[in-house]
Amino acid sequence: MRKRSVSRECALKILYQAEIIHRLPEKAIAAFWEQEPEHSEEVRDFARIIVEGIYANLEVIDNKISEYATNWQIKRMAVIDRNILRMGMFELKHASDIPPKVAINEAVELAKKYGDLESSKFVNGILDKIHKQEISCETSGS
Repeated sequence: MRKRSVSRECALKILYQAEIIHRLPEKAIAAFWEQEPEHSEEVRDFARIIVEGIYANLEVIDNKISEYATNWQIKRMAVIDRNILRMGMFELKHASDIPPKVAINEAVELAKKYGDLESSKFVNGILDKIHKQEISCETSGS
C-alpha cells in the first residue's frame, strides 16, 4: 500500500478514536502512534496534516458536507462515513497537491474497507457533487 493511503487509513482511525472517546486531536494522535509505532515519519506527518487540517476547518467542512448530503444531518451519519467525508472534503478544498479524483477515490476505498455496504456509494455521491459544483467551478473560473 502507498504511504499516503496508509496515512489516510491512520488518519481515519485517529479521527474515529477522537470522536468516539471525545479526545482532543493532539491527544488522539499521540495515543494512536503509541499503539502503532511502526509507521514511518512520512506516514505520520501526512496523517497529522489531515487530522489537524480537518479540526482547523471542522465547521466549514461539516457545513459543506451538510449542504450536499441531502436529507442527512451530519450528526446522524455513521461515524466512519462522516470522518471519511471530512477527509475527502479536506483534501478537495485544502490539499492542492492532491488531484480531486485521487481524493475521491481514496475516500471511496476507505468507505469500502471500513464502512457498511452502502458507504462507498454515499461517500462517492457527496464528494463527487462537491467536486463538480464547487471545486471544478473554482479551477475553471480562475
